Amino acid sequence: MLARGPAKKVTIHLNEDTRAGHEPLYQAVMEFLFYKGVSGATLTRPHSGFGPHHRIHSPDMEATLTQLPVRVEFIDTSEKVERLMPLLHDLVTDGLIEVQDTTIVKAVSREEASNEAPLVKRREARAAKMLRIFLGEADQWEGIALYDAIVKRLRMMEIAGATVYRGILGYGAKGRTHKEGFLHLSRDLPVMISVVDSPEKIDEAIAAVEAMLGDGLIVVSDVAMIRLVHSLPEGTGGDR
Repeated sequence: MLARGPAKKVTIHLNEDTRAGHEPLYQAVMEFLFYKGVSGATLTRPHSGFGPHHRIHSPDMEATLTQLPVRVEFIDTSEKVERLMPLLHDLVTDGLIEVQDTTIVKAVSREEASNEAPLVKRREARAAKMLRIFLGEADQWEGIALYDAIVKRLRMMEIAGATVYRGILGYGAKGRTHKEGFLHLSRDLPVMISVVDSPEKIDEAIAAVEAMLGDGLIVVSDVAMIRLVHSLPEGTGGDR
C-alpha cells in the first residue's frame, strides 16, 4: 500500500497494434507490472492521437482502427520506479515512456477503510430561517449570471448552503409568462435560490442580496432546522 508523500507517476504511450511476441505489447506491460508488485496500473485508450510518424489515428478512420493509441499509467515509490525502469526500457520497443514527480495525498484500501471505527450519527436541531430569492435566469451581475454571482457571494460569507432551482413555467411582477417549450428554449426562465441558516446569517445574506438584485423577490420564513452529522468517535479524527 502506498504511503502519503512523494512518488513517481509513469505513463507509457503505445499503439494498440504493437506486439511483444504473440501478445499485444500493452498486455505484456500490464502483466509485467502486475507480477512486479506495482501498487496499481490503468490501461486507457484515448479517442484519437498521432505519434512521431505524424499520422492521425481515430475510430472514425477505418484504415487506422487497429492502430489506436493506448496508455498505461501507474504510480509507485521512486525506489520501485527506478528498479523497474531498465526493464521497462527493454520491454517497450516501440513507444514513449514518461516519468513525472507526483505527491500521494491519500491512499486507502477497502480493507483499511472497513477497519476504521464506525461513524457516529449526531443530530442537531435548532431554530433557523429560510431565505428564498426569486429572479430570472437571464438576470446579470457584472457580466455573469446573477444567480451564480449570488451563490458565490453567499459562499464567501460562509453561509451554510444554498440551492438553485430552475423553473419550467412562471411569471413575475410584470405579468410576463416565462415557459420552456419543446421548440423554444426561454432564456429567462424563473430561478429560485433557497438558503437555510441562523437568523443572524440570513440577515447578513439579505443585505448582500438586496444590493445585487434588480427585479426580484426575497422571502424569509421561520423554520426548524434538523442537521444530521456523521462523525468519527471522539479522539479518532473528527467529522467527515
